[in-house]
Amino acid sequence: MNRIGGEKRVMKVSADKAVDKRDVSDEDAHGVTFAEAVKVWVRVAALSFGGPAGQIAVMHRILVDEKKWVSESRFLHALNYCMMLPGPEAQQLAIYMGWLLHRIKGGLVAGTLFVLPGFVSILALSILYAGFRDLTVVQGIFFGIKAAVLAVVIEAVVRIGSKALKNAYMYGIAASAFVGIFFFDVSFPLIVVTAALIGFIGSRVDPDRFIVNEKSAKGEEKRAIDSVLEGEQPEHIRPSFTRAVKVSAVWLTLWFVPLIALTMALGMDSVFTKIGLFFSKLAVVTFGGAYAVLAYMAQQAVENYGWLAPGEMLDGLGMAETTPGPLIQVVQFVGFMGAFREPGALDPFVAGVLASILVTWVTFVPCFLWIFLGAPYAESLRGIKSVNAALSGITAAVVGVVLNLAVWFALHVLFAEINEVQSYGVRLQVPVVSSIDLGALLLSVGALIAMLRLHVGMITTLAASAVLGVGLFYLRAAM
Repeated sequence: MNRIGGEKRVMKVSADKAVDKRDVSDEDAHGVTFAEAVKVWVRVAALSFGGPAGQIAVMHRILVDEKKWVSESRFLHALNYCMMLPGPEAQQLAIYMGWLLHRIKGGLVAGTLFVLPGFVSILALSILYAGFRDLTVVQGIFFGIKAAVLAVVIEAVVRIGSKALKNAYMYGIAASAFVGIFFFDVSFPLIVVTAALIGFIGSRVDPDRFIVNEKSAKGEEKRAIDSVLEGEQPEHIRPSFTRAVKVSAVWLTLWFVPLIALTMALGMDSVFTKIGLFFSKLAVVTFGGAYAVLAYMAQQAVENYGWLAPGEMLDGLGMAETTPGPLIQVVQFVGFMGAFREPGALDPFVAGVLASILVTWVTFVPCFLWIFLGAPYAESLRGIKSVNAALSGITAAVVGVVLNLAVWFALHVLFAEINEVQSYGVRLQVPVVSSIDLGALLLSVGALIAMLRLHVGMITTLAASAVLGVGLFYLRAAM
């Protein structure tokens, strides 16, 4: 009996060691503890200014250059997958990276923290806007930060472009993407599909030039994540039909049950039901980020639902552009104002807060579904040359799209008036030179020099610009 009991104890110890080994292989073999990762995700969230371009640049700087947790090629591979999804690609990239590091809990923490600062900031600004919108100090802070954010976006174009554009083919794809979206208003999904098709065909014609991601990966040093994933893949990385069904069931339930409950409790005519259903629909068509759906969202919110007055959408976009978090967080402002103006039996501010929570929920819950469901399959395709070539094409196109965002942002930051000229299918935004804001130009140039030439930190630059913006506004008021 003792011998048998001893054998059982030995077997139990061996099993425990096997479990421990599995857990270490899945989570801690890369040497990045969960606590350390949480601190980094807090930092990423706090620095996530500047829209998708700036946010992706921040993650790249921290995860690839500074921490060396992930290789350039794997980072771009994940980014390419996220760019093909509806919703905010920067937040989805954070979820993806957190999931690679620490499975579901890592993705949950990374994605939630990415949204949280923006949610709190826009909620506070929405309350200020609804009740105290004429405060000069608020206008000055927006003005100063917006000018600095332009510098952040330009820096992002330079950083991402220098990594992704390796040859004339990639430059050609990037230039074509910029021309298509800026001059011809080509839809973002069409640009992505076309770039992927060009890359796929190019892999058969000239593989040495089109398979950029794989080529760059060969010369890279091993990073924390890559050193684990390129051996025997952890269980959570492997595609599984059973897990896909479970993930779908959980996240679809979290997404739709609140909407069903709202409809049953309040009816279809309630502003909360309308907000929940409208922004749920928006969550599956927001390819290309907030800019791609801004016109449609503004039209529906102003003309169809009456949630906003004309021109208020740009104020909301200014909030989203000058606060941390995804640009699509502008939906929170729209929801807040809609419920604020149709509060029913509730206090208007209470209704606005509840609508903010609802809009944020239905906008970002689908993001977790797309990553947890599709990321294992995206990882399984990483070693296929034709897929790498297609994704290299998408990466190049993304540079052109981000450049378009930078130009769009520069026009709206630096000029008070912009005329849109359309002729022979070409759309051109022409600024009125006399409407240039010299103060915004001065702040933007100063921020750009500080970041690109003097290597001043982003937060320091943003804070200095905010202070200078407030000072400039008070100076103008006094003149």
